[in-house]
Amino acid sequence: MDGKSRVPHQELIELLRQKAPMIFTEDRIDPDKLKQTFGESVNIDNERYGLNWAGKSDCFRHIQEPTTATLKPVREESVDFDNTENIFIEGENLQVLKVLQKSYYGKIKMIYIDPPYNTGNDSFIYPDRFQESKEDYLQRVGDKDEEGNLTNEGIFRKNSRDNGHYHSNWLSMMYPRLFLARNLLRQDGVIFVSIDDNEVHNLRVIMNEIFGEDNFIADIIWEKRYTRSNDAKLMASIIDHLLLYRRNSSLNELREQRSEKSDSIYSNPDNDPKGTWTSVSYVSQRTRTQRPNLCYKVKNPFNGKEIEHPTNAWKYSKEQYKKHEAENRLYWGKSGGHQYPRLKKYLNELKEGVVPINLWKYSDSGSIDEGTKEVDSIIGKDIFDYPKPTKLIQRMLKMGTSVASGDIVLDFFAGSGSTADAVISLNAIDGGNRKSISIQLAEPCSEQSSAFEKGFKTISEIATKRIKRAFHKIYETQKDELNLTGRADTGLKIFHLSESNFKIWRNDVSTEQELIEQMNIFIDNVKGESSKENILYELILKTGLDLNIKVEVKQVEDKEYFSLGSDKMIVCLEDEINQSLVDAILNDKPEKVVLLDKSFKSNDQLKTNTLLQMESVKIDFKVI
Repeated sequence: MDGKSRVPHQELIELLRQKAPMIFTEDRIDPDKLKQTFGESVNIDNERYGLNWAGKSDCFRHIQEPTTATLKPVREESVDFDNTENIFIEGENLQVLKVLQKSYYGKIKMIYIDPPYNTGNDSFIYPDRFQESKEDYLQRVGDKDEEGNLTNEGIFRKNSRDNGHYHSNWLSMMYPRLFLARNLLRQDGVIFVSIDDNEVHNLRVIMNEIFGEDNFIADIIWEKRYTRSNDAKLMASIIDHLLLYRRNSSLNELREQRSEKSDSIYSNPDNDPKGTWTSVSYVSQRTRTQRPNLCYKVKNPFNGKEIEHPTNAWKYSKEQYKKHEAENRLYWGKSGGHQYPRLKKYLNELKEGVVPINLWKYSDSGSIDEGTKEVDSIIGKDIFDYPKPTKLIQRMLKMGTSVASGDIVLDFFAGSGSTADAVISLNAIDGGNRKSISIQLAEPCSEQSSAFEKGFKTISEIATKRIKRAFHKIYETQKDELNLTGRADTGLKIFHLSESNFKIWRNDVSTEQELIEQMNIFIDNVKGESSKENILYELILKTGLDLNIKVEVKQVEDKEYFSLGSDKMIVCLEDEINQSLVDAILNDKPEKVVLLDKSFKSNDQLKTNTLLQMESVKIDFKVI
């Protein structure tokens, strides 16, 4: 374990090394050999189709730079920390996405984000120069005031329309985040992205590049308002776009739940034992000349007359007609009043749900006004502008997740916390066990804002307050109800993005004296202020375990160790260990054991014996 996040391209390189070793020269991909191997499938010309912008090449550098950051558990702000599986992470989302790569690679069923629309009034994180170093970037991300809050001056920049890199700045912000987000999706996962006309064209191009054009599903039009804005000069906008992509073709079908409206066309006027049905004409749009093989006489069972359509063919062959007749699937109207037969379509024979459409009306999906009223009712008026309604997000959830499969839903532009609210509210309605992960930067509220006047210093404070209050309301409602489907998880586990609990080796050491100083510092590689729980969760993340893994504290005399996932992994963070503690750990028969190097207190014999004992029973043993 090197303490760094997973490098996104490394797995792909290893796959290429296994499948196509001939394209490598001295451990690097050789463009000439790539061309020789794959021929015309490889385009190495300078001119090709694609979207380029100032700073695009640096996006890939930012993607590939690992992070040593971690997540620090914040129990005092959490609700039911040890039992809940809902997570809120306060921190810069690019860094958090990198931190989550090992633990959540390929595990997220659905992502929904509502990023800045780049209207000219947005402030967001982007490089102020396109060769910004990692150190400069992290310095800006870490700029804080005396109370530890991020400063607008340090991290945020308003991306105004008169900026020479107006679109480039937005694309440079979005591209690496979407790239890393794709890694987290399950093979059958989906991502929805809200956007308006300002950047929808550019967003679709970069999402085609990241996800593949074949994985574009829809540009859904959401009717966000039911009244026009009178201050618009040329055209009043009442819609937003929802771009929907899948991870890959493992997802080959989407369905929405049937509504009462869609079921209302089904009835049973002839008391058919098969149940309710609707009907479609048996007459084809094709003419008799076009489909002569589908032209034949049929008999009306009520009056015995044989008929055929004078100009058109039937939809089905004569053999199929006889089968439909035998199965009582033909409807001639009450008392045979129809001139031509109709074919019954039974409700109980339809696939579960209906095929979604790409126009979502506010009546079915909510409006901006509804979203505002929801937030106002929970945390007060005028706290957050233009929140998405939970009704809209729940429509996505019904399409993109399953009720009882424990699907994980991620939102890394959490804003006011609408996605988390929608997830748990829907669980309370349908008995689902979906899990929510929300990520939001501690973006400062303007001192002139109503939110600031009412005590909110950051957007993440608004989100956590809204989520906790919404969850508590659900908890209070469920408490008094008969529990038939299982109560929704209404807890919230809060983490803050943080520097590593381990000291980082300096790469700029140039003198013997500096080297000696570094080695002395690393006699104990744990930072002095780090708590055991903070170290534990860093190890959980950097060994690729889920943040919701069950943690059990076990005691041996005056010492303790942590058992993760029913002894899947054991972590001991004591300053000093002894043979009794080692024996207790071995007795649990874990798959993996992690100990601190300093805990052996230079007792090389104990360290060697421990290593040999672990190896003898095939335990993966790590000392850090």
